[in-house]
Amino acid sequence: MALILLRRFGLLALSLLVASVLVFLLLRLLPGDVAQVIAGTRATPEQVERIRHELGVDRPLAEQYLSWLGGVLRGDFGTSALNGVSVSGQLGEKLTVTLPLVAGASLLAVLVGVPLGILAGSRHRSPAGHALSVAGQLGIAVPSFWVGLMLTTLVAVQWRLLPAGGFPRDGWADPAAAVRSLVLPVVTLALLQGAVLLRFARSATLEVLHADYIRTARAKGLTEGRALLRHGARNAALPVLSVLGLEFASLLLGAVVIENVFTLPGLGQMLIADVGNRDLVKVQGTVLLVTVAVLVIGFLVDLGHRLLDPRLREAR
Repeated sequence: MALILLRRFGLLALSLLVASVLVFLLLRLLPGDVAQVIAGTRATPEQVERIRHELGVDRPLAEQYLSWLGGVLRGDFGTSALNGVSVSGQLGEKLTVTLPLVAGASLLAVLVGVPLGILAGSRHRSPAGHALSVAGQLGIAVPSFWVGLMLTTLVAVQWRLLPAGGFPRDGWADPAAAVRSLVLPVVTLALLQGAVLLRFARSATLEVLHADYIRTARAKGLTEGRALLRHGARNAALPVLSVLGLEFASLLLGAVVIENVFTLPGLGQMLIADVGNRDLVKVQGTVLLVTVAVLVIGFLVDLGHRLLDPRLREAR
């Protein structure tokens, strides 16, 4: 097991290195020039070139990459070319909005989607099972931004129960106000992800219920529920865990849309603004942070599989 962990850590480190190279190079293909944005439309070519030299973007790409990577390894993502503010500080500030949003949506999706999926699978012949299956299909089909707009119209505008958008200027200094501002975005994100988990949990439950070892357990006198809980829960959890890892990663991307729908000052809103402003240093820092999160989640899911399935631990 120690050798497997060492190999997985090595693969993760290599993946992170390759991801950093791709993020650095691909963002250089974006049109536009941050030096031109800073200089303005009336600047002369000499002024633009001087700004490019001050920013260091006229150096060879390899030198720029190694300088940036060295800073990232020290926790320094660079300085914004437009306002001179530390990118690391801005990322930390935006994460105080995006991270609770994604974590809350993931928790709600798991608490709702997985139990309902197990219920739909174990009662797949009943009206309740059919209703849950249809609800899962509808949840996947409906766009998340439309759900957000409908929730805002009903809950915030008509019923005036929660704020329609925004985030307290003092952040988490007022926890009650911060939580209230995140309720609708969290529910919006969780509905789609919960529907996906419901469908996969239902399929995994059905597959386990038709397995031979469940029939054997039933023949020995166990009820369907006890047989599923005692002998099938671990096997059913494997595909659900895989989907959960993918869905958590997709939540980070879905937060870009939801943050703009609810005007939340998170990573998504900052990323869109930075792309428009051609602030390359902030864009590559944000994209790298999201990429690292996705790769780490995949690594944790792989470890979870090995903990749940002894066959993977024993494989050579």
